[in-house]
Amino acid sequence: MQTLAEKFRPKSLYDIVGQEHILGKGKVLRRLIENKNVSNLILFGPPGIGKTTIAQLVAKGSNKKLFKLNGTTASVKDIQEIAKTLDTLEGYNGVVVYLDEIHAFSKNRQSSILSYLETGQITLIASTTENPYHSIHPAILSRCMVFELKPISNEDIIKRLKVCINKASDSWRNISYDDDALKYIANISNGDLRKAISILELIINSYLTEELHIDVDIVKEVSQKNIVMDESQYYDCISMLQKSIRGSDVDASLLALAMLIKGGVDLEKIIRRLLVIASEDCLGMGNMYSTFYALTQASKEVGGVEASIVLSHAVIILATSPKSNSAYTAIKAAMNDVENINIGDIQPYLRDAHYSGAEKLGRTGYKYPHDYPNNYVEQEYMPENLKGRVYYHPGNNKYENAIKEYWKKIKA
Repeated sequence: MQTLAEKFRPKSLYDIVGQEHILGKGKVLRRLIENKNVSNLILFGPPGIGKTTIAQLVAKGSNKKLFKLNGTTASVKDIQEIAKTLDTLEGYNGVVVYLDEIHAFSKNRQSSILSYLETGQITLIASTTENPYHSIHPAILSRCMVFELKPISNEDIIKRLKVCINKASDSWRNISYDDDALKYIANISNGDLRKAISILELIINSYLTEELHIDVDIVKEVSQKNIVMDESQYYDCISMLQKSIRGSDVDASLLALAMLIKGGVDLEKIIRRLLVIASEDCLGMGNMYSTFYALTQASKEVGGVEASIVLSHAVIILATSPKSNSAYTAIKAAMNDVENINIGDIQPYLRDAHYSGAEKLGRTGYKYPHDYPNNYVEQEYMPENLKGRVYYHPGNNKYENAIKEYWKKIKA
């Protein structure tokens, strides 16, 4: 039995909602479909936003044999079987392979289709929920046009829901609705049109009455808001978290944290990224770092839902602290020297001397700073080849300015 989403799947460009950036008048993908000019395409974006519908419309417009595969179940043998048709009358004009969920088709298996793309015998239309630049063979990417699809707006979801309701009403039943109910469905669907239609379908199938009126209470009864985060969404959200903290936008930082937590991301992964952010972007937080670190560890002990409260505290500290990337730039510069320059030998008096014979090898002359005033004594710590090299440049913030002034006086 067909689902409501499949039964009422758009049959033409005019029925599609959203994706104006690629399907609007004069846009590239729209022209390809209208001109029946099929090229190798990769469509990517979150679930339920029209990838399959658009792919089918593109394939339908070609004068080629269409094969449908799914990356979760397809094999190299399937590609080989399709290739056999290329030398028959059936494959005279070539074939279109629609490969859904291509990210689940391993890169080794993806390579089995490469030679046919090069000759043009096979036209590939692929869809994926993951960033293709992470999950698709580079050689395939170079032969495809890549289009990113966006989540469907609430307005467009509501528009499509109304169409489905009108079509679902038939001779024996009448279906009506409150506008607030459709708005609620759109809100909890997070831009996923298929999910919105599935919620509607569940309501329709749950109430087999001649007069069905859909209100918010009915929607709440049969639905719940769940967020499932795939790998690409995880990396995008982690990126949003770090960039929002770096930009000192505490509210956006908290939203990104909430998205990660609600998306089921492991607590350890979130904490690891926060620790990196603290050192990469927030060196100027000074003594607050110990408070921040204690909070990250406390969130592990608390666990569960309450851990989000503790991490919220940690994120607020990071987002509102003075910003400095001096630690990041310092270690990056030092590592670059290690990789690209002959740094020379470690000074003899800095080498390990905890063994008999060290003195004979000249491992002497180290001055122990704590034996001197202010626990400081001047001596060369850099290898001879790097004398005078500076990696750490203090950031312009209260904490690092204070440090700079302190050492300026001590070393005077």
